[in-house]
Amino acid sequence: MMNSRMNSRMKKKVIAMKMLKKIFKSIRNLFRLIARFIDKFIITPVTKFALFITEKFDKQAGKFEKWLNKKNTLVFVSLILSVLLFFYVNSHADTVMNSSAEVLRNQEVEATYNKEAYVVEGLPDTADVTLIGRTIDLYLAKQLSTGKVTADLSGLEEGSHDIQLNYESPINSVTYKLDPSSITVYIYPKVSVTKTITVDVINKDKLDSKLSVQSVTIDREDVIVKGAEHTLDKVATVKALVDIGNIVNPSAGVNTLSDVKLVAYDKDGNVVDVEMVPDKVTATVNIESYSAEANVKVIPTNIDNIAFGKAISSITTSVNTIKIYGDEDAVSKYSDSYIPIEVDVSGLSENKTYTVVVPKPEGIREVSEKTITVKITLGEEVTKEINDVKIDAINLGPNLKAGAVGVNSSKTTVILKGTKEVLDSIDPSTITATVDLSGLGEGEHSVEVKVSGEEVKANYSAKTRTVNIKITKS
Repeated sequence: MMNSRMNSRMKKKVIAMKMLKKIFKSIRNLFRLIARFIDKFIITPVTKFALFITEKFDKQAGKFEKWLNKKNTLVFVSLILSVLLFFYVNSHADTVMNSSAEVLRNQEVEATYNKEAYVVEGLPDTADVTLIGRTIDLYLAKQLSTGKVTADLSGLEEGSHDIQLNYESPINSVTYKLDPSSITVYIYPKVSVTKTITVDVINKDKLDSKLSVQSVTIDREDVIVKGAEHTLDKVATVKALVDIGNIVNPSAGVNTLSDVKLVAYDKDGNVVDVEMVPDKVTATVNIESYSAEANVKVIPTNIDNIAFGKAISSITTSVNTIKIYGDEDAVSKYSDSYIPIEVDVSGLSENKTYTVVVPKPEGIREVSEKTITVKITLGEEVTKEINDVKIDAINLGPNLKAGAVGVNSSKTTVILKGTKEVLDSIDPSTITATVDLSGLGEGEHSVEVKVSGEEVKANYSAKTRTVNIKITKS
């Protein structure tokens, strides 16, 4: 084991020595090349030049030849020429090596023209600028903020024009290229119209669920819209976008929103780019908190699917009333009525307690109780019949009248199922039988009879399932 390690080390040393020899050989060859280069391109030309001078100046030939034949003369002359050559090449190499390009993207284009009299289309908002030059110059050009892309439209009249974009570079040694460099613009005379402002309230859902927006008013009714005539023709409406989310700590009472943005739309709801004076308005938002106490009413569904021989005898809830918050009309409606809560009793065979979510009807945004418990008690089912319940037609089309065909088509017998106590408490006058004639035209039709009543613990059905109705023009 020790021998293998020693052999491995010896091999590494041998390899290292070989590598060093190769490196030294490469360095020696490099110096030889340099010496040959100096001899060929510096010493030999200098010697020839010296001989030429010697031949031309015979009188000084002796002294000059004696000086030139000194051992160190040619070495110093070659050295000086080499240094001069080095600095010359280095300066040019530095210029080539350090030249680069930098792209300034999305530079704003500033146009010069009479903005009060004309509208310009086709003018880009931004352009890309490619700067070319030395690295240090590019760095300075980026740091300075004076550079900008300009389009000079001054003096141009109505019509189509091809123009060049220009870039005012803060550094003269930097060249540039623009993308785009040339554009086609269309100049139109600016006209104006007056439009009525409508209010559009957005982000109502960011308002506390117990609060409601009662009204919104703005400090002006009209706005002056300016632009090209063909663009103004597209404007169908101007809306003040009142963003409820911008109200800081909204509360019941008067809230003010400044700098409400005005936006112009076409008939399809697309934004139209026009100038508006003013472009913003101030809105006054009146926020109220409407609330009331509302009853809860449990309505069991699929009551006919309760276990055979069973019926609902009682329904009790953990709360009988809840507090509701929302729009004024909705709060008033449900405070005089009730909040319906449906409970599916399919397959119910014994007493059971349900936990149900309290729904929020349209216009109601908050309820005081999120869930309630509902206890349903069962009893023995009995059957009872109510005779001669009149059948009423509903949803009959305009200019039409309906009549029953046959004696048994105007009245029906209603079959009630439930516990004896529940059925005995039902007032027959609260039972209704109807046929739905929606979508039916002239002629004789067989329609289904539907029966309902106010007692939700009972099951209602018509003994006569269908009746014949004749529809004629009125």
